[in-house]
Amino acid sequence: MNAKDPARAVLFALTAVLLWSTVATAFKWSLQTLSPAQLVFLAALFSSLFLGIVVGWQKKLHLLVSTFLQRPLQFALLGAINPCLYYWVLFEAYDRLPAQQAQTLNYTWAITLTLLSVPLLKHRVTRPQWQGAALGYFGAVIIATRGDLLALQFDSTLGVLLALTSTLLWSIYWIFNARHQADPVVSLLLCFIIGTPWCAVLAGYQGALWPDDWRGWLGAAYVGLFEMGITFILWLTAMRLTDSAARVGNLIFLSPFLSLLFIYGLLGEAIHPATYIGLAFIVCGVLAQQWRRN
Repeated sequence: MNAKDPARAVLFALTAVLLWSTVATAFKWSLQTLSPAQLVFLAALFSSLFLGIVVGWQKKLHLLVSTFLQRPLQFALLGAINPCLYYWVLFEAYDRLPAQQAQTLNYTWAITLTLLSVPLLKHRVTRPQWQGAALGYFGAVIIATRGDLLALQFDSTLGVLLALTSTLLWSIYWIFNARHQADPVVSLLLCFIIGTPWCAVLAGYQGALWPDDWRGWLGAAYVGLFEMGITFILWLTAMRLTDSAARVGNLIFLSPFLSLLFIYGLLGEAIHPATYIGLAFIVCGVLAQQWRRN
């Protein structure tokens, strides 16, 4: 099972990328019948159930307590961030912005991760990496302003701030997560076990927990399985089977472009030319950092 199989690795990775490309559309569709807090809670619930089944099938349920006791405070923090805070902030952004803007702005998390690694991990950021960050955030401004850079008028200033804040939360989650070597699926399940009750409190505070419309249940199940659960397992499998993490990792750059096709085809949202231009800047900025790292 541990043998390298590059062809299967690419197949698993491409499947994960394809599924991730659909979630921006699923977010926006689900938010037609659910509040952001409701979507977070229900999606986290579905993902927790799925991850629990996977960990049980792998006969690793006994690792939950011992893994938690190794770093209880860290898991408490990670569970509060993901799924609760990160997805709530992200869905609030999607609720205020066109899907094309929210998903592309959120994609700058890779750049935010590099910048946060300086104070939190004591990494040194080189001049090309700073240039890549500047390139990426310039692309974000192009998207947020629909190319009207001088006017600096946004569809929703709060929505843009929320989308960028989500990148901060996601980067913090992965930086703290990188500090221990526990089983990744067990760790993710622990985060969801801890975070899902907080999601329920948030949803209950803002309104109803349970949706009346079947579309809300369907959308939350899709998001929980294909954004938070199954796709994560597929990606981990791809990384385990590959003999080149860089080759598989670079396939993720297909995701935002494919996502725009789903947004246009399924949501009927016209893609503004500035979105393509800004996304190109963001991808170039992220690639510049990746090449430098390699």
